[in-house]
Amino acid sequence: MSGPAPKPGILDIPFYAPGKSAAAGVADVSKLSANENALGCSPLAKQAYIEAADALSLYPDMNASAMRAAVADAYALDPGRLIFGAGSDEIFTLACQTFLSSGDNAVQPAFGFAAWAIAVQAAGGVMKNAPERNYHVDVDALLAAVDDKTRIVFVANPANPTGSEIPYTDIERLHAALRDDILLVIDGAYSEFAGGDDYRKEFDLACSAPNVLVTKTFSKIFGLAALRIGWGYGAADVINAMERVRPPFNTTRAGQAAAIAALKDRAFILRSIDYVRTARADLAAFLKTFGLKTIPSAANFVTALFDPAAPLTASEAEAMLSRRGVLVRLLKNYGIPEGLRITVGAPADLERFCAVFAEIMGDHRARR
Repeated sequence: MSGPAPKPGILDIPFYAPGKSAAAGVADVSKLSANENALGCSPLAKQAYIEAADALSLYPDMNASAMRAAVADAYALDPGRLIFGAGSDEIFTLACQTFLSSGDNAVQPAFGFAAWAIAVQAAGGVMKNAPERNYHVDVDALLAAVDDKTRIVFVANPANPTGSEIPYTDIERLHAALRDDILLVIDGAYSEFAGGDDYRKEFDLACSAPNVLVTKTFSKIFGLAALRIGWGYGAADVINAMERVRPPFNTTRAGQAAAIAALKDRAFILRSIDYVRTARADLAAFLKTFGLKTIPSAANFVTALFDPAAPLTASEAEAMLSRRGVLVRLLKNYGIPEGLRITVGAPADLERFCAVFAEIMGDHRARR
């Protein structure tokens, strides 16, 4: 190629593949491909965002002071140990830029979130995949993959794209077996949908351990995916180092305002959780009526598994749904070619999915 050459490894990084947002020839689609909040966002957050339009000419607070205080208060955390980014994706990138050198590696479960590997490779590192046990994180397999070049271990709980969760005792055992110079990153993007108090314990671990970073996002339970607000919490030394590579003004004034307001709307948060738990169970039960296996989900989506030997494949089902304006996520790029991930969307979108999916499966059975 002519012109500047990218550093070694950059062109080996695959492009991130987002969930589909459009279907050819279909104007009105039901988007169940990106795990967005089925209820939208809090009206308080929307109003705060609108009011922030009066200050578009001004830079945001680089240190996100008001948002920092609001998050610290909501989660009972030390505000000085928080870091903010353009979604939790940027927090992963900052962690890799800070703690990975060329030739180092990170370890993740086999079906880890795609953004982790991109961040690792962009920092010059190598991502190692550890086998999972029945689509669940296998702590022993993760530990077996760790070597003297490992600097970061990634775990999402609940996981994406499987939706599975592991108990805190597994997180605790994983951390206890890691060297102190390995950063354990716990991605908690979906933890509100899981319930229980184990996820509070992950913050407690980050409070006491020198090598744990818990990440969160405003994109899921708070419904602010468009505004790209994520954050991380860890040891003071970890956060201090990451802050040195964080871009200035990386969260917007309007995003900060909306996030602060969203934290205050407990009624919206509880409605979102209650809706997902009920609709998630109904969706899984519906999929099982067609003989599909579903991975037990603690997130706001359900992953269905097609029998690879069956005449209708997951890829064919996804394409048929898309042609009818229903968008779900095919998991081939995650190494699960038989998997479809379906977001627990709004009632009308789920009704449309069920009707179209039943039609597709009925037509397929009639042709056999």
